[in-house]
Amino acid sequence: MKFWRILVKNLNRLESGGRIDRSKSLSFSFNGKLYYGYEGDTLASAMLANGLHVIARSFKYHRPRGIIGSGVEDPTSLIELLGEEASGNNLCTNVKLKEGLKAKSINCWPSVDFDVGAVVQYFAKFIPAGFYYKTFKWPTWHLFEPFIRIAAGLASAPKEPPKKGHFESRNAHTDFLIIGAGPAGLLATLMAARSGAKVFLVDQNTEAGGSLLSLNLNINQKPAMAWVESTLKEIANMSNVTHLQNSTAWAYREHNLVIVNEREVENVSIIERSWRVRAKNIIIATGAIERSLVFPNNDRPGVMLASAVLTFVNRYSVKPSDNMVLFTNNDSVYSYIEDLKTAGINVLAIVDSRKHIASTVLANAQNVRVILNSIIRNVNGYKKVNSVVVQSLVDKELETISCDLLAHSGGWNPMVHLHSQSRGTVKFNDRIASFVPDQSIQNSISIGACNGTFTLNEIFNETKSLLCGVSAHSKPLVYEGKLECSKQSYSIEALWSIDLSKEKNKAFFDIQNDVTHDDIQLALTEGYSNIEHVKRYTTGGMGFDQGKTGNVNIIGMVAKEQGIGLDDVGTTTFRSPFVPVSFGSISGVREGSVVLPFRHTPITKWNLENGAFMYEAGARWRRPGYFPIEGESFQETVNRECHAVRTSVGVYDGSPLGKFELKGENVGEFLDLIYTNIISSLEPGNGRYGLMLTDDGLIFDDGVAFRIDKHRWFISTSSGHSDAVYQHMLKILAFDHPEWDVKITNITNQWNNATICGPLARKLLKKLGTDIDCDNGSFPFMTFREGHIADIPARIIRVSFTGELSFEINVSPRNMLALWERIIEDGAEFGILPVGSEASHVLRVEKGFLSLGHEVDGTVDPYDLGMAWLMSKKKIDYIGKRSVHLRRSLGRSRRELVGLLPNNPNDAIPEGAPITPDGKKVATEGFTTACVWSVVNERWVGLALLENGHIRHGEEACVRMKDKIIRAKITKPVFHDSDGILLRS
Repeated sequence: MKFWRILVKNLNRLESGGRIDRSKSLSFSFNGKLYYGYEGDTLASAMLANGLHVIARSFKYHRPRGIIGSGVEDPTSLIELLGEEASGNNLCTNVKLKEGLKAKSINCWPSVDFDVGAVVQYFAKFIPAGFYYKTFKWPTWHLFEPFIRIAAGLASAPKEPPKKGHFESRNAHTDFLIIGAGPAGLLATLMAARSGAKVFLVDQNTEAGGSLLSLNLNINQKPAMAWVESTLKEIANMSNVTHLQNSTAWAYREHNLVIVNEREVENVSIIERSWRVRAKNIIIATGAIERSLVFPNNDRPGVMLASAVLTFVNRYSVKPSDNMVLFTNNDSVYSYIEDLKTAGINVLAIVDSRKHIASTVLANAQNVRVILNSIIRNVNGYKKVNSVVVQSLVDKELETISCDLLAHSGGWNPMVHLHSQSRGTVKFNDRIASFVPDQSIQNSISIGACNGTFTLNEIFNETKSLLCGVSAHSKPLVYEGKLECSKQSYSIEALWSIDLSKEKNKAFFDIQNDVTHDDIQLALTEGYSNIEHVKRYTTGGMGFDQGKTGNVNIIGMVAKEQGIGLDDVGTTTFRSPFVPVSFGSISGVREGSVVLPFRHTPITKWNLENGAFMYEAGARWRRPGYFPIEGESFQETVNRECHAVRTSVGVYDGSPLGKFELKGENVGEFLDLIYTNIISSLEPGNGRYGLMLTDDGLIFDDGVAFRIDKHRWFISTSSGHSDAVYQHMLKILAFDHPEWDVKITNITNQWNNATICGPLARKLLKKLGTDIDCDNGSFPFMTFREGHIADIPARIIRVSFTGELSFEINVSPRNMLALWERIIEDGAEFGILPVGSEASHVLRVEKGFLSLGHEVDGTVDPYDLGMAWLMSKKKIDYIGKRSVHLRRSLGRSRRELVGLLPNNPNDAIPEGAPITPDGKKVATEGFTTACVWSVVNERWVGLALLENGHIRHGEEACVRMKDKIIRAKITKPVFHDSDGILLRS
């Protein structure tokens, strides 16, 4: 068996060399077959070593695809990981080989070698760029949608959470954040660390070195990796340096905040860790990516980037070819020849599109045939290259060369992604025929290849020049030492595409999304000349690789077709993430107490002593969820609390609600502007419920507003949105109406709130003792009174969130505990119970009251929730009015609030469960926003947002669950006291 292992895994493996550990053999499976690799391999290098060529199928045409790159630039080798590390859409060039790893191809059926989907190639002329914008309009989009969704999918999302480990997040502050551990990044780290500054070094590769891992260069007459290793050793002994390897800086936010995804954490129980690093200075040393060339059939398995071939040979000791051809328009590939020959690869020819090259560059060809002023006209072979067709640009003569690999290089694109994310600008550099950083908006410096400097000697000189004088604290960065490097040269003549005017074979600009030369021409012909429009119309650069190898070619072609410069065309927007990031990493939390503390009310201790199960109630407030009694289930506890409110009296802590006092002559005008209904007409002591909208006409918050006297008002908001509402109001006064006399005081923490609710609430209020006449005639619903309760100064407001008679008693924090204990003591006669947020939720659902985060999901307006009566027709304007009416004038169906009564009263519907026509696996027509056991109805009741729901009362809705369909009757969204008699009693 051991002999068989060696025989299999050495199929395309060199006998020596590389940075793999040959003493550690690793088994893995791909598409159900067993293979072997070594410690230090990526899944891609192990696949090539085992002679695998077809790895995946393309997104649109299902053409066979192999490995093209060696890192994040690879646009094709997407696979799905299975087993304990299951995850979808992984680049095999980025997957570190582990024992027992399981993977399979995606976007193919029944197999990657024979994919039925490839038949779509024969219908290519019917599905050009933007075809989905023009077709499927008749008879209805929904007829075609299921098929489109199936075709659009790639890998499947994991069905279960990871069985081992968890995701974590951390925050860090540093003087210098250095992104990239290539030659520029390592030198920058040395300079910063030696100055005594706090340094954070991040590199996305499994080991440091960058391009030096693949290139056989010398530094100070020694192999370059010797310098890398000595540098890393020095850095490791510095306490002021944090070094994260196999970690990608994927987002550059405002105020020099960079988000880093660490994929290999020392603590094996942590799957991935997300870092939020805030730095005084950011040094971007992310290197450059080799650009592809565009020619017919440039996507065939066996067509690779030249730098990737060199990486697999030198770093992973893999021999991907026996006989290869190189195609280039620049100098870089000539320096690869010696290493390729040493690996036993027969380099048959170098096809160079340039007319002339320097003699010093030509000398590196080492007697390899160089065919100048020529291009690759075609690639033959379906699942593996078997020959290429070379065409002279002089006499157009064709020559076929038999080979098993075509390596090509179209130049190098500096990785300006993070610089651009930081809002830095870029400019086109004719010398390297690519875009380079121009102006930095934040405190960042780009160095090395990502700044357009490609030779090692120039990289070191530039790094020292740009960083010398930069300081952290008071000590400037300097470098004392000598760095002599191997001589290199680089020149290029841009070749965005060969002439494809009469070509029938497909030539791809974006290999991942199957974007061809014809697609781009079609976009331009139809008037989409802006590069952002070209991107969206063709999907060029919209795949997982974000066009890392092909975008500049697309820009170059657009410029050429329009007869303008590339600077005039510009680039598309570089957005985060730089590479795909797992949702687990983004959502990971750090275990233990958070630095941002919870907010507590004065009765938190009482709640805990009386058995409360505490929740976060928005804006970091700690509030009781429910008060269980020993032996009770969760549902029994909630039912008991709800029963108390509906039949006798309950009390809950409403202190987290946002509370604001407004003073000034223009407060009435101001409130009319921010609320949809008229507030200014209120008489002192009276109030109204109101809605606030965003500028785009969607519900922002709800609450109540009361007039205390002529120029003094009180408003209450939701707990979670109180800070946002405060900022919203301040912004309006600062920018839109600075002339208004309005002063806002946030009194959320100055007033605490004990709300007694239930049919016996008035009796309890009288027993507590008050100088306020609390009879219904003197103190009606939606009015405000000031006085004393139990000899404590108080503001009492008659509003209700439960649908029962309620009194919100507001007192100062120092009196809250005394009031609460008095309420509990005097309320014992009436069977009072403290009520948590779970019971409050049930009670508000029974009444059909809205809740932010449930019915208000960021997509609804007042009409959707049946609250058109709050949209004033008398006011000339208010925030969001125009947007609401513009949106509704389109006549499109809207998701509207309805009630749901499951046909089986014992069926509970999970919140968020989709509602689909007849329960089919198609696009949803709505979803459940809440479902609770109703004590008064003795059954489950729910609320939902449903398309055209207001005219569908009495119909049946089908709620789709994972394993069944729940059918429910559509009703009005109110299940208790629909006329509001009780809360006004």
